[in-house]
Amino acid sequence: MLLLTGEVPMPTKVPMPTKKARAIGFNHIALEVGDLDEALAFYGRLFEFELRGRDEDAVFIDLGDQFIALQKGRKQPADDGRHFGLVVDDKEAVRQALIAAGIEIVPGPFLDFLDPWGNRIEIVGYQNIQFTKAPNVLRGMGLAHLKKTTGAIKELAEKGMAPE
Repeated sequence: MLLLTGEVPMPTKVPMPTKKARAIGFNHIALEVGDLDEALAFYGRLFEFELRGRDEDAVFIDLGDQFIALQKGRKQPADDGRHFGLVVDDKEAVRQALIAAGIEIVPGPFLDFLDPWGNRIEIVGYQNIQFTKAPNVLRGMGLAHLKKTTGAIKELAEKGMAPE
């Protein structure tokens, strides 16, 4: 509704729903990259992965029951604090691959790096954090051998989520 008096109309008050959905996880992360083949080559130097799919504008890297979508067309500047934590089975192997590829590790207490398009990624070791994959998903990924540290199990136990 446009008012001719120059007043800004107040939004109509919408009642809050009585039940809200609960956020429970991520299905995928989408990153914008300049070129799909270059992105696959770059990430292939750092990680072992399988493609879930590909089309003209995106490739999809399989993470078991999740995925990363690499989409053609990065336009914004490089990320600073904005990042996501990518959980891996061997954090030190990623560190060594970054060094071998000549990729600068972002200074700080974590293992962060920027890809060639400015996406900031923090590498997180599976065994040290609360994040878990269901045993059937780990088995399907060939990672049934992964175990949690005592500290991670304690954090999970405090929430009633310790592995059995």
